[in-house]
Parts: sequence; C-alpha cells; structure tokens
Amino acid sequence: MVSPLWALAGLAASAFLSATVLPGNSEAALVAVLWAHPTLLWGAVGVASLANSLGGLTSVWLGRRMPPPATAHRALGWVQRFGAVTLLLSWVPLLGDALCVAAGWLRLAWGPVSLWLVLGKTARYALLGWGALRLSGG
Repeated sequence: MVSPLWALAGLAASAFLSATVLPGNSEAALVAVLWAHPTLLWGAVGVASLANSLGGLTSVWLGRRMPPPATAHRALGWVQRFGAVTLLLSWVPLLGDALCVAAGWLRLAWGPVSLWLVLGKTARYALLGWGALRLSGG
C-alpha cells in the first residue's frame, strides 16, 4: 500500500495535469486515494482542489500570452456573455480548459476568475469524494 503522503502527492500531480491541456484523470486518482485511505477525505479533496485550481489558473495565464484561434468562438462567447462565473464549469472535461484559456484571452480580473474556478473545482471534488466513500461503504 502506498503511504498517505505519496498518495496525496500523486493525486496533486494528477489533478494539476488534468486541469491543463495535458491528459490526466484526477477523478480516478481521487477515488483510488480514498479507497486506500478513507480517513483522508477532506485532505484529499483539498489537495485535489488546490492542484486542479492551480492548473486551471495556469491555463488562464497561458491564455493571456497567446492570441485566440479562429475556432474559439463558443468558449469566448460564453465567457464574454457571462463573465468569470462561467468558470464554475472549469471542471468539465475539454470545455473547462477552453473556458479557462478564454478567460485569459479576455483578460478577466484574477479575483473573480480565481473565486469561481476554485468554487467549481472544489464542489466537484467534494461531491466525488463523498460519493466514492459512500459507494465503498466508508
């Protein structure tokens, strides 16, 4: 069995990479950590939320440094219309990455971007973690 510290470190790496355009599956990593270490629920949710949020903010930062491609109309339109609150959906596979980069392209203020992004990602991991423990009988 992997020690709790190494399990959380692996979860952090997976969560960070999953929030960028690189492939990753932080949901599976979170479930695996919780099934191996059920007492780590809030620690694992916190680590996954923080790392995934930092990955999302990295995408926002990268968006500020490159021009939007011609194919970015949908994500740009949503972020222009609804603002930073669209980042509540930053956890959605593929769409979330596009929303984060679009927020960067539009140079939205860091405060609201960070708030909505962290709220969305934390809510997702909290629900997933709670569900994983319920399914495992923990």
